[in-house]
Amino acid sequence: MADLYAPTELAVFDMAGTTVYDDDFVHRALQAALRHAGVDATRDAVNDVMGRPKPMAIRAFLEAEHEAPDALDDAVDAAHDDFIERMNAFYASDPAVREVEGVSALFARLQDAGVAVALDTGFSRPTADVIVDRLGWEEAGLLDATVTSDEVAHGRPAPDMIHHLMEATGVEAADRVVKLGDAPSDLKEGDRAGCRLVIGVTKGSHTRDQLAPHPHTHLIDTVADLPALLFAGPDAA
Repeated sequence: MADLYAPTELAVFDMAGTTVYDDDFVHRALQAALRHAGVDATRDAVNDVMGRPKPMAIRAFLEAEHEAPDALDDAVDAAHDDFIERMNAFYASDPAVREVEGVSALFARLQDAGVAVALDTGFSRPTADVIVDRLGWEEAGLLDATVTSDEVAHGRPAPDMIHHLMEATGVEAADRVVKLGDAPSDLKEGDRAGCRLVIGVTKGSHTRDQLAPHPHTHLIDTVADLPALLFAGPDAA
């Protein structure tokens, strides 16, 4: 078991399903883009690729439909563009979009305690910016760094995004990093980066039972439960 009370210098949060409530729209948008590309995918099938870079996820569904590499590349690009258009329009204006309860207060508390707050996501930069702008986190000074899957060589479950955020925030040791997310790829990413705490959030895209087989130090209901792990202290009940 990781040492809960060692100093934490950086907390890395996933976005959709972990810090952002979107009424399951990521799944619906990806299903719709795939359907437009000729592939009917169930929610469970889409859920299996949650957290991964979206072009990679789309490619996994379209490979069986396009054997020629050029045709596959074109189909992936078109489906991804369709997905991005749906996502950006939704996140910019749909009233369902909001932060998960308590997120802003949690970010502020972490920063007050000297912990840098960062976001990493399988979204591309344009979509992440739409969400952050909509929720006002950047304007409020609640984020120390963000990174998207199109800004690193390898997205989840590779550790590249966490390494990028460590460099951006000046954190040198992974055992001072906490990673939180609601998908298996989040947990694998944190584990491969060597994060001290790798925490699965069970009220997002995946249930406790679905996350339990994957590498983690803790499973919590929502990110609002994080302070009980970080700040309770060794003498807490």
